[in-house]
Amino acid sequence: MAEEQKEVSSSKSIDNIVELHDVVLSNDAGPLLSAVNFSIQRGEFVYLIGRSGTGKTTLIRSLYGDVELSAGRGTVCGFQLETLKRRQVPKLRRRMGIVFQNFRLLHDRDVYENLDFVLRSTGWNKSKLRNEQILKVLRSVGLEKKSDLMPDQLSEGEQQRVGIARALINNPELIVADEPTGNLDPVTSSEIMDMLVNVCREEGRTVLISTHDFMMIDKYQSRVLCCENGTVTVS
Repeated sequence: MAEEQKEVSSSKSIDNIVELHDVVLSNDAGPLLSAVNFSIQRGEFVYLIGRSGTGKTTLIRSLYGDVELSAGRGTVCGFQLETLKRRQVPKLRRRMGIVFQNFRLLHDRDVYENLDFVLRSTGWNKSKLRNEQILKVLRSVGLEKKSDLMPDQLSEGEQQRVGIARALINNPELIVADEPTGNLDPVTSSEIMDMLVNVCREEGRTVLISTHDFMMIDKYQSRVLCCENGTVTVS
């Protein structure tokens, strides 16, 4: 497969958008991950892998303030995770884009309204600017002609494209994607990965993807973090 491999480029900036130092993350049963130490540079494309139950989703959730650190220090997009207040979480998430495996679209709104809801919720008060931004991200994911469709009128791949558009809508510094191709067929998975790789390569955004898809990791080679043995190892 060597001829199919594509190296994911990084930006020239060396500042870190994610830094974790001696982090411990726990669930109801106790510590799940301990001694977690890694950083992600601005503009870098990084994979997060590991068996089910090893803490990948918990780690992802901790980066956007949905899981508190049990110990240690962390910085994401300039926010200190160990001292993060609940009122600061929305501000952190405005600087991030989150892509979910199960899409999490609002099924009582069409595609345009799903994106408009995000912009209204994050302080975009001028309808003209919202409209321009929505049309821009819909073009970027190839859905500009489907803005008036409801989520259940879209294929699963198209729904995930809307999920990526939603993640891009606020011009985020960091995109985190938790198993974004987990529910998709191989061809659609490849299209979604192409899109995320281009977001990093063409727009210089930082991308962290949790995945089990080793064919995609082989095709789009980049740095890998692995949840195993109660910690995170770095390749």
